[in-house]
Amino acid sequence: MKTSVASAESIARDWPLMNHNITRTDLDNVIDFLNQDIPILTQSKKVREFENAWSEWLGVKYSVFVNSGSSANLLTMAILKQLKGEGEVIVPTLTWVSDIASVFQAGLTPVFVDINPRNLCMDIDQVLNKITDKTRAVFMTHVLGYNGLTDHLISELEARGIPLIEDTCESHGATFKGKRLGSYGWVSNFSFYYAHHLSTIEGGMVCTNDEEVYQAARMFRSHGMVRESDNPTTQDEYARQYPDLNPKFIFAYPAYNVRSTEINAVIGLSQLNRLDDNNKLRFENLSIFLSDLDSSKYYTEFDQEGSCNYAFTLVLRNPDEGLRDRVESKLDELKIEYRRGASGGGNQLRQPYLRTLLRDTSPNDYPVVDHVHFFGYYIGNFPELSQEKVRALCVILNAL
Repeated sequence: MKTSVASAESIARDWPLMNHNITRTDLDNVIDFLNQDIPILTQSKKVREFENAWSEWLGVKYSVFVNSGSSANLLTMAILKQLKGEGEVIVPTLTWVSDIASVFQAGLTPVFVDINPRNLCMDIDQVLNKITDKTRAVFMTHVLGYNGLTDHLISELEARGIPLIEDTCESHGATFKGKRLGSYGWVSNFSFYYAHHLSTIEGGMVCTNDEEVYQAARMFRSHGMVRESDNPTTQDEYARQYPDLNPKFIFAYPAYNVRSTEINAVIGLSQLNRLDDNNKLRFENLSIFLSDLDSSKYYTEFDQEGSCNYAFTLVLRNPDEGLRDRVESKLDELKIEYRRGASGGGNQLRQPYLRTLLRDTSPNDYPVVDHVHFFGYYIGNFPELSQEKVRALCVILNAL
C-alpha cells in the first residue's frame, strides 16, 4: 500500500541534522571517570588510550588527539610547510572552510579543482592536470561519507612523489577496496564534532604512518615543546643542540595549543564501541533514500561502494529553480533541517574570504560544484533515524 503525501508529511515532520549523538552511556562513562580520586582532566592517560584505540581501528601507526578537526587541519598544513617547504596544495572547491583556511594560514597556496558528481569529491583528472613542480600535496576531502580515492590517483601521486592528505572528517569508517579512508594518506584528519559519526563533543585527530610527522604533530599540538615528543632520541638531539636551554622548555616550532581533554577522550572511547554498527545503519538509510527518490528529478547515481553516509545527498537533476524553491519551502514547513550547498556551504570560491583573497579566480569556472551550490542539499542521517521516516521523505520529495 502506497503512503499518501499527507501521511508521509506526518511521519517525516521534525527532523534534525543530528539527534542524541551523546548517549546516556557516554555520560555515565564520564561520570565514572570523574568519580575517580581527583583525576587529571587535561591531556593525559585517557587521551593516549583514545589515540591508541583510534589508530588500531583505523589501521595506522600513530594518532594525535586535538581539540577539533579544524585544529587537525591547522597542524597538518603547518607540518607540511615545515617538512616540505613553501608551495602549492591542490584542494577541492567543495569542502569545509578550515581546509582552505589552513593552507593560507601555513603560508601555502591553494590550487582549486572541480568535483566528481558521483561522490562530490575532487575530479581526479583535474587534480593530476594541475600538479606542477610547485605542488607540495593533494588535500582530498571525502565528502559526506563518500570515497574520493581511485587506484589511478594513488599510483600517480606515488610515482610523482606528491603526498596525499585526507580530510576524513565526514567519513569515519568509509572504505576504499576494503581499507578505511584515512589510512591511505601521508596524513589524515578527522573531526569529532557533535554531528559527526563519532563525537567527543569537540575534538579531532591527526593520523599518520610517518614517525617524523607524528613527532612533529605532538609538538605542534602543545606550543612546539620538544618534551611533548615521545621519542627520546628527538629530545636528546634538541638538548645537545641547545645546551643553554632547560630541556623541559625547548620550543622547536612557533606552534599552537590545541590539546584536548581527558573528558573528551573518555567520550571518544565510549563512542568507538558502537561506531561500526552505527555506520551500517547509516549505509542502509542512504541506500533506501537513493533507491526511493525519483531519478528524473534528483541525482541518484552516487557511488555508494564503501560509503558510511554522513548526511543524505539531495541534488536536483537539473538547474530547476521552481523545484528548488518547492523543496526548500516544504522542508522548512515540515521542520526538516537541511543545508543548501551540501558540505561546507557549497562552492568555497563564492565565500567572502576567498573572494577577497583570490580576486582573479572565478567561481563560474567550476560548473559541477556550482550546480551543487545552488541546487544541492544535505539532510540529516543518523543511526536512530527510522527507515519509515526515510521512505516518507522520499514520497514528499517525489511529489514536489
